[in-house]
Amino acid sequence: MKPSETNISTREIFNFKLLKEKHRHLIERENKPVCESNGVFDRFEFPILTAAHTPLHWRYDLNRQTNPFGMERFGINATFNPGAIKWKDKYLLAVRVEGADRKSFIAIAESPNGFNRFEFWDSPILIPQNGLPDTNVYDMRLVVHEDGWIYGIFCTERKDPKAPKGDTSSAVANAGIVRSKDLINWERLPDLISNSSQQRNVVLHPEFVNGKYAVYTRPQDEFIEVGSGGGIGIGYIDHMENPVVQDEIIMHQKMYHTIYELKNGLGPAPIKTREGWLHLAHGVRNTAAGLRYTLYLFMTDLQDISKITHLPGGYFMAPNDEETVGDVSNVLFSCGWIRDEDETVFIYYASSDTRCHVAVSSTERLIDYVKNTPEDRYSSAESVKTVLELIFKNKGLYS
Repeated sequence: MKPSETNISTREIFNFKLLKEKHRHLIERENKPVCESNGVFDRFEFPILTAAHTPLHWRYDLNRQTNPFGMERFGINATFNPGAIKWKDKYLLAVRVEGADRKSFIAIAESPNGFNRFEFWDSPILIPQNGLPDTNVYDMRLVVHEDGWIYGIFCTERKDPKAPKGDTSSAVANAGIVRSKDLINWERLPDLISNSSQQRNVVLHPEFVNGKYAVYTRPQDEFIEVGSGGGIGIGYIDHMENPVVQDEIIMHQKMYHTIYELKNGLGPAPIKTREGWLHLAHGVRNTAAGLRYTLYLFMTDLQDISKITHLPGGYFMAPNDEETVGDVSNVLFSCGWIRDEDETVFIYYASSDTRCHVAVSSTERLIDYVKNTPEDRYSSAESVKTVLELIFKNKGLYS
């Protein structure tokens, strides 16, 4: 036997053991809030899910006979944009997992406390196909609806059938819909039917509105470009088995020289509070370095969910230095949050289309933020006035 062959055999036995030890250590690693805080929310030291958190048996052939070199057989590129739900005292995330082949799928990860020890379930979700198979699926929002079903609303992407010959990138996106009673067995419903040619970002309201299902939309003319569309829309559906959106209006327009000047869309389903419905959304603006995605909050009326009552100016959360780096840089995006019984709010978000994080706040802090943060006055001069008002208010309170 050649010395190189002996080394390979020794290394192979060691690698499989080391892989399992490192993977378990990563999952069980403690995660603590960082010291710096703006008073609104607390970030945590580590991402809660990365590509390295995905199960080894998804990536490796663990049979030494068929994988003597201990190679990855299916590469995982990223874990991001998780939906969220509290289910049977566990904190569950519906994570977008992207393979090295660029295809995404949805997988459930579970935590006992909401901020660390997230571990994926044994297998990803197998989403049933309808008459027009999905090419790619991603960004699932989980909603426990008043009708008793758990809905998963996700983006289904397919090649644009109208694309010119040779165009291998043009796509059509729509909202796919599944529902379940146990988060294991999923029923596929028809895709959303709306007046917009593209719907990448659809969120189901958790309660009936005048006996109808309400959905928040982000209509676009094209897959990437907003065109004449844009803004956060709201519409109504009679039956989810025939999800035709009716009476769709834009409830929050995109606006020049704001954090949502290019496009904006809702993140997770809103949280109901005594003051109104609390919404977490993403805003997109253009920069010399490309698109910048940040998160912002607003509140709508309890009776008229299309009426915005409070809209703080600027972003609620933006990428910090570490979060700006990744597959699609300078991006924060959220599809899920969980309000706990003690009013703690876990905000799950992804950075740069690469990894998942959590930030923690509370219902009271978020209500205070949306009610008392000044609104955007849409010019530099007006921003200075806002600062001067705060300076005047603080006279004698600092030295």
